Amino acid sequence: MLITLNTSPPDAPKPPSVSVSPSAEIEEGSSVTLTCSSDANPAANYTWYNENQNAHLYSLNEGPQLVFSSIQSSNSGRYYCRAENLLGNTISESISIDVTYAPKPASVSVSPSAEREEGSSVTLTCSSDANPAANYTWYKEDEDSPKASGQIFTITDFRAEHSGSYSCGAQNKLGRSNSTFHQIVGTGSSPMIVNIIRTTLGVLMLIPVFLLSLWTRKKKALRSTTEAPGEIELDSDPEYENDSHTAAQTEDTEEQGDMV
Repeated sequence: MLITLNTSPPDAPKPPSVSVSPSAEIEEGSSVTLTCSSDANPAANYTWYNENQNAHLYSLNEGPQLVFSSIQSSNSGRYYCRAENLLGNTISESISIDVTYAPKPASVSVSPSAEREEGSSVTLTCSSDANPAANYTWYKEDEDSPKASGQIFTITDFRAEHSGSYSCGAQNKLGRSNSTFHQIVGTGSSPMIVNIIRTTLGVLMLIPVFLLSLWTRKKKALRSTTEAPGEIELDSDPEYENDSHTAAQTEDTEEQGDMV
């Protein structure tokens, strides 16, 4: 009886290869399996690594397979496996996992965020995390037809009729999400109106000053008129002077008669 023995010489692991299943587009929530294999004698042990944003590798788990039962967008990235036995170790080339997903809830930002004057420019920006990138559509509350398309919606000449609530919709081939309504109100006036208001206020503030000045002048005039008769009373009474003069003449005549 002829017995054949495995006489393959011991060997360190060959560079491992990595495969992914399914090999087509990977959608969020689906099941994904990565498999690592390497020719080695004795058989290799495997360790999986993920590359972070700083290009550093950190280990995930051990075994020839890395399984995601419900893969998430945060699992996108570059993966490596290392094969190791007593004679050595080697690492695979990277394999990229790109997880596609429908748009996350959209949000709206407005610039300027402060007072918006009539005639000024207002810019609305819609943002949503999506893969592939989302397309955007703008809506105004109580209006059926869209106002605009694109991530940025600009009102170049803001008027009272533009005031209202706006929302945006983000859509790609995997789904759609809408933002909440964002109210936009014109809280200021045009520079011309502001100047008119300032001028009017300035005039109104001057009116009390003008009236006070008139009242002061009138009061001074009345005081002068009241003081004039007092000066006349201090003068001698002509009739009194005549009576005194007549009495003096009578006394002189009587004295002359006595002398005779």
